[in-house]
Amino acid sequence: MRIGELARRAGTTTRTLRHYESLGLLPARRTGNGYRTYDEDDLRLLRQIRVLQEFGFGLEETRPFVECLRAGHPAGDSCPASLEVYRRKLAELDDCIERLRHVREEVGAQLARAEREVAALRAAANVPGGPPAQCALTPPGTEFPLNAESPSDTESDTEMEPSTP
Repeated sequence: MRIGELARRAGTTTRTLRHYESLGLLPARRTGNGYRTYDEDDLRLLRQIRVLQEFGFGLEETRPFVECLRAGHPAGDSCPASLEVYRRKLAELDDCIERLRHVREEVGAQLARAEREVAALRAAANVPGGPPAQCALTPPGTEFPLNAESPSDTESDTEMEPSTP
């Protein structure tokens, strides 16, 4: 098959196929008149590359899988080099997950602190002579409705109006 048909069947562009060819991931076979020619094995290589990229693998990380397929293995991940790439990717993902867990804990702690602060401001605003409730995000002179019920506390579907001084 020619490059246009391969691109269509693989769900990609001819430009992408030429790029893969320049990186050595896709073979560069040509007919006598100079047209690129491909077969079903090339389509299988492309599908392997695409799946791995969807999983977050970079193009260079796909090389061992492509080489494994080219060596005649039925699956691109049955070679030692492919298994090593899997191991590295899993370690990278585990590290990323750990960082995200840490960030989640930090955001949760900030939310809990902010909620305690809002509760304290609400309590102070309900005390006669307490400080006026102000929010740094509202325009100056606009009181923050800390002593009002939140929409989730009421059975009404109407929105709360900000109180004015």
